[in-house]
Amino acid sequence: MLLVFGDSLSAGYGVPIGEGWVDLLTHKITAEGYDFEVVNASVTGETTAGGLARLPRALALHHPRILLLELGANDGLRGLPVSAAKANLDHMIRLAQEARAQVLLIGIRLPPNYGPRYTSEFFMMYGALAQEHHLALVPFLLDGVALHSELMQADGLHPNASGEPHVLANVWPTLAPLLAKAQPRAATAH
Repeated sequence: MLLVFGDSLSAGYGVPIGEGWVDLLTHKITAEGYDFEVVNASVTGETTAGGLARLPRALALHHPRILLLELGANDGLRGLPVSAAKANLDHMIRLAQEARAQVLLIGIRLPPNYGPRYTSEFFMMYGALAQEHHLALVPFLLDGVALHSELMQADGLHPNASGEPHVLANVWPTLAPLLAKAQPRAATAH
């Protein structure tokens, strides 16, 4: 079981059903020969505080072997203190590890209008957590997508259907080794 626990960026906000990066991930996992069920427990508008409140139930319900944790963007867009977001993410990581889930932390960058100090502290939070907990890290989910208007929705915050495969391409190289470690590929027929 692979659990994706994020916000609108992982919930597929504004893209047709089946075209979000998590849906594409489900197909890629199968195509690559892995036998993992993917559950997307992402919620549009979710904050780290909301995620922390929901995570214990999600862990108890799904018993994931791998947790993709993609939260924080809504904290940042609301200008909440980085220390609060970091503490919530830290608590979620610890809960997941106690539940024996491998955590893949997925980072976010904020738009520059939030100021260089805040955006820098926010971005560095993910790397610091990954280092502290020895986690795999995707530094920026929307790398190569966010600054390309043809890959983004009109709001400038969410990828469009053309951008979603690029988002998956940002996650896959870091996720694939975790999948291989958690479960070797099924034998392929020749």
